[in-house]
Amino acid sequence: MTEQGGRHTAEQVLALAPDDASRKAGAKLGGAGSWSQIGGSASGLVWGLCRGSGSTPYRTVVDPAGPAYKCSCPSRKFPCKHALGLLLLRAEGGFDESTASGEVPDWAADWSAGRAARAARPAAAPGRPADEEAAKRRAERRAARIGAGVTELEQRLEDVLRGGLAGQQQAGYAPWEETAARMVDAQAPGLAARVRELGTIPSCGPGWPARMLEEGALLHLLNRGWLGLAGLPEPLAATVRSRVGLPGSAAEGEVVRDRWLVLAQYDSVSPDGRLTTRRTWLHGLGSGRPALVLEFGPPGRPPALALPVGLAVEAEARFRPGTAGLRADLGERSAAAAPDRAPAGIGTGAALEAYGAALREDPWLDAWPVVLGPVIPIPGELGWQLADAEGTSALPVTPLGGGGSRSGLWQLAALSGGGPVTVFGECGHRGFTPLTAWHPGCPEPVALG
Repeated sequence: MTEQGGRHTAEQVLALAPDDASRKAGAKLGGAGSWSQIGGSASGLVWGLCRGSGSTPYRTVVDPAGPAYKCSCPSRKFPCKHALGLLLLRAEGGFDESTASGEVPDWAADWSAGRAARAARPAAAPGRPADEEAAKRRAERRAARIGAGVTELEQRLEDVLRGGLAGQQQAGYAPWEETAARMVDAQAPGLAARVRELGTIPSCGPGWPARMLEEGALLHLLNRGWLGLAGLPEPLAATVRSRVGLPGSAAEGEVVRDRWLVLAQYDSVSPDGRLTTRRTWLHGLGSGRPALVLEFGPPGRPPALALPVGLAVEAEARFRPGTAGLRADLGERSAAAAPDRAPAGIGTGAALEAYGAALREDPWLDAWPVVLGPVIPIPGELGWQLADAEGTSALPVTPLGGGGSRSGLWQLAALSGGGPVTVFGECGHRGFTPLTAWHPGCPEPVALG
């Protein structure tokens, strides 16, 4: 949790690190001995010069409210170790910017002014008629390519069913990767991702034929949705476009300004290892609305957005159409006071009802964000469950954190101690995936996994 005014704790600063190496290097720079000319402004901006291997120290400036960073070092990591060290110095009371004297250095002021100017820049004016006509023609050409790809994919699914699922283990993954590549050529990345996932199922152990049939049926439903797009209600049509790989612009969706509490953040890597996806779950403290922010990073470069669990930010969230009201983009952020208690939870039955209601809007939705509580983690022969405190119903627990780790289950059990806890996670057709937990009476969240 942060102090009012946006001061991070040391744990939250380290959670911003893009990898373990940066975390360790940043921790070494968290002492005042590495820095000179450190300072801060009443608005929260902090800066300093960090001694490096060269003759010229690195200029580092941070706006903790974003958080946003700028450093003159050549590192491609974001934030770099110097920004982490400066934030750690601040977190540990190395200096107090609220009483700092002196002017902001020119290099720090210029960066801050540039950020403010970009934030104040008005939205782009609508395109000229000629531009709009050209965009329309491009959209029509892409729709035609996707339609051809969908038709080819339908034929592929028919061939698999005609030949029987039993042969899929012998066929291997290569034919599915070839099909996925053809969906990429058809400019349907959403279909390509689902095809790749389908191709991995035969190697996933017992029960794979049923799972493959389920996922194949959902893919067939998506194909039919695209081919019959003109006859669908607009909200469902927007969902189909998004699932195929044509997400609507955030400018087309609803804008909600709120204090957003960071409930969870975790990374997952695509089956081919080419893309890292960072999922950040937010909860609107005023609106009560959930939001999912997705950030992507190529190999060797983590996604830029790093918001520690428990942080609260004031921001506009622009929700994209066709995502069951979940997918959002965040505008400029400023730190806000975090709540002094855990979010209110619901029972396991209500969680299933919420997921069922969301499926009516998006039949391809894997999970719905839910805060459960009070619930008790219970181990059993068939796996762990989260049971309502009254013992009336329970949900099976799936692997945590998006990466299949089960160490978080023991974290959750230790936090519970056999008693009730509040847990945030993703409720889906395979069960509940816990991501964050709160002990009764303690507002500090514990990230699981």
